[in-house]
Amino acid sequence: MKRQLIISLLLTLALLPAMAQRESSDVRRGNGQYRKDNFVEAENNYRRGIDKNKDSFEAHYNLGDALYKQEKYEDALHEYLKADSLLTSSEKDRKRRADTYHNIGNSLYALQDYGNAVEAYKMSLRQNPKDDETRYNLVRAMQMLQQQQQQQQQNQQQDNKDQKQDQQQQQQQQQEQEQEQQQQQQNPDEMTKEQAEQILQALEQDEQATQQKAQQQQMQGGKRSDKNW
Repeated sequence: MKRQLIISLLLTLALLPAMAQRESSDVRRGNGQYRKDNFVEAENNYRRGIDKNKDSFEAHYNLGDALYKQEKYEDALHEYLKADSLLTSSEKDRKRRADTYHNIGNSLYALQDYGNAVEAYKMSLRQNPKDDETRYNLVRAMQMLQQQQQQQQQNQQQDNKDQKQDQQQQQQQQQEQEQEQQQQQQNPDEMTKEQAEQILQALEQDEQATQQKAQQQQMQGGKRSDKNW
């Protein structure tokens, strides 16, 4: 199997140590499919190997590789962590743990969890301090973490600015409302525009009714009476 490495945000491969001879036939078939870039078929073979031996470090680790190549980073991370839990503190397992944490760091990096990626690469280097690939990835993760923190800080500052502007607008609206209420209290007899229009309409209607009544009376007064007294 091969080891994953982030270089300029692209993935390359470096050789892993030879796997133990006790690999199952499913894992070996998975390795063959992996080398052919048939990652889905490799995944299926590794899962069959785990069904037969759930404590197989090789099956979990290699399944993590196949999932990673399919960009299933959270699933890959789960398998790498499971693989790490199967390791001992023996000298033989130090190299395996270094490789496992290297790939844990890569998975976290792909998930943009740069803070935990940094810690994973540091853990890998504690097991294998001479690994230049892990050291390079650590530097990249630290740079990305710094950029992420700066962006978060800028976003927070912008949010605070927007919140302050909203508060100022609310205060201004409240002041305008209070001023309007004070004006109404100081001039209780002052009528609104709508009230003035209603009064004018009523006056016009009254005037029209008066004119009509006057016209009717004039017409009645001008008639001659035929009644004899």
